[in-house]
Amino acid sequence: MKKITYFHLPSCPYCKNANKAIEELKAENPEYKNIEIDMIDENEHPEIIANYDYHAVPCMWIGDQKIYEAHLFEKYAECKEQVRKVFEAAK
Repeated sequence: MKKITYFHLPSCPYCKNANKAIEELKAENPEYKNIEIDMIDENEHPEIIANYDYHAVPCMWIGDQKIYEAHLFEKYAECKEQVRKVFEAAK
């Protein structure tokens, strides 16, 4: 499986949705349980985020490919579907 790089902010409501989606999807699908996710807090690691091109969090990458970037007013169901697509790409 490929590692997911997940950029987030602890206070971000969209990131909280993504975190919830991660937990739900891992509980719903045993194939997802072993997917490695490198969670990177934007506030703590500006030197890492400087190497990635994105504008919003949550944002998930596999290698050098951006798979998911949230947008304003994104609903939970859309977030969960996008996280599922990231998981599928990581399998």
